[in-house]
Amino acid sequence: MILVELHGIELFGYHGVLEEERREGQSFLFDLDVEVGDGALSDRIEDAVDYRELVAVVREVSDGRRFDLIEALAAAVADAVVARFPVERVRVRVRKRPADLALDYAAATVERP
Repeated sequence: MILVELHGIELFGYHGVLEEERREGQSFLFDLDVEVGDGALSDRIEDAVDYRELVAVVREVSDGRRFDLIEALAAAVADAVVARFPVERVRVRVRKRPADLALDYAAATVERP
């Protein structure tokens, strides 16, 4: 089993509950941990999950619709990864800096088999 980790995928989006978040947008950070089979041991990209394609799926989901909650955004990304790639498991964390709270970031994590 191979664990592919993509952390810090930064995308701009218009997600959130607050009108300000939906109007002005903000940066979101996505972290993906994807368990894949041993296909990549062949050392051929054709046998592996291409990182560029994973990032493209994250972008498609984030750009494709607006989410009120980062929990729903994380779940939509996880579901899209499972639907498009031969993965054993995926864990998606979405982080943002809340506009109205004194926090480094808020995060939601979703895991799918």
